[in-house]
Amino acid sequence: MKSKKDFIATRVARFFNPGDLVNLGIGLPTLVGKYIPEGVVLHAENGAVKYGPAPEAGKEDRDYINASGKFVTLLPGAACFDSALSFSIIRGGHLDATVLGILQVDEKGNLANWTTPGKVVGMGGAMDLVYGARRVIVCGEHTAKDGSPKIVKQCTMPLTGAGVVDVIVTDLCVIEVTKDGLVVREIAPGITIEDIRSKTEAELIFPEEIAVMGADK
Repeated sequence: MKSKKDFIATRVARFFNPGDLVNLGIGLPTLVGKYIPEGVVLHAENGAVKYGPAPEAGKEDRDYINASGKFVTLLPGAACFDSALSFSIIRGGHLDATVLGILQVDEKGNLANWTTPGKVVGMGGAMDLVYGARRVIVCGEHTAKDGSPKIVKQCTMPLTGAGVVDVIVTDLCVIEVTKDGLVVREIAPGITIEDIRSKTEAELIFPEEIAVMGADK
C-alpha cells in the first residue's frame, strides 16, 4: 500500500505528457519524479534540464544535485548551466508546469508556501516559478501536522504569489481553481464529501459528477 505522499505524487505525475518541461519543487514535489511518464523533461532551477532519478548508493556525484540538494543522475541529452540561464527559462515562460508544496492556498488561488510569519528563510525560486510556469500544481497533505486546514478562505501567511494556483492535489482530493471558486474534481477512495468539508476552511464546490482518484490506473 502506498504512503500518503506516494499516493499524492502518483496522482500529480499523471498530469504530464512526454515532451513536457516540468519543474519539481522542494519536499514532496521531488517525489513526483519517481512516477512521471517517460519523456517528461525535468528542470531544476539550480541549473539542469533532463535530470533523472537518484543514483545507486556509492555512485553519487557531488556535482549532480537538484534544487532540494538531492543527488540525481543526468539522462542522455541533459544540460547543466548557471542560475542566470535557468531563471531565464522560468521567467521566459518555457516551463509547461511547476509542482510546489503547500503551507496555505485559498479560495482565490493565492499561495503561501515559502515561510511562516516571524520566520526568516530564503524563498528560493518559488516566486519566479508561480508566475513563469504555464501551470501551477500544488500538492501536500490536506491538513498541517497540527490538524489545521491548509486550504483556507484567505491566506494569513506571507504569499508566494497571488491568484497563481491552477490545481491542488492532496491525500483527500483533487481541486481545480476556477473563476467560480474551488471545484472538487476527484475524491480519494474511501473518503466522503463530509470528510473533506470537515478538514477544509475554504468554501468548496462539489459538482454532480466527481471522479475517484486513481480509478483509471
